[in-house]
Amino acid sequence: MWLRRGFYSWLFPAAFLLPLWLLVGWAVFNAGGWAFLWVLFLAIPAVFIGQLVLTLLVRARGTVRAERAVSWWDVLGFTVWHLLIISLGFFNQAWWAPVMVVTILAGVGLFWLTLWQLWREARPSSMVMYTTEGVAYLSPQAARDASASAPQAHSPDDVFVIAEKREPESR
Repeated sequence: MWLRRGFYSWLFPAAFLLPLWLLVGWAVFNAGGWAFLWVLFLAIPAVFIGQLVLTLLVRARGTVRAERAVSWWDVLGFTVWHLLIISLGFFNQAWWAPVMVVTILAGVGLFWLTLWQLWREARPSSMVMYTTEGVAYLSPQAARDASASAPQAHSPDDVFVIAEKREPESR
């Protein structure tokens, strides 16, 4: 759990530190003028905005906010993506271009992974319908599904009326 919580805490600082690493890597490893333009105008904004979007998608999930920890899928995806970004900062001409392509693919894959997890958590488990008076009830299919899985303590023909105690309106 400590690893997942560590990643939860790391996501926002990573939006600032990973682009900073690309700039520092350019300076330390003498990458050249064209690499500087790439870092300044493409890499830093893309990594910054991409990391912020991914962080917000991850933190939009209720389980992440409740546990203050990301999922194991998030740990795997962000580890791969961050290690690829860090490796780009070394600016080694022998393998830089293929790593760049893999980094972009990993970022897109991580985006779809976070969307999938958010969608899976956010979809409704049953459909609740409302009458014109505002009374909520389960749809007939959801009611059948719920009654099929629950043990029957009463017959389906039983009718239960629950009255709500309301305070009189004050004028």
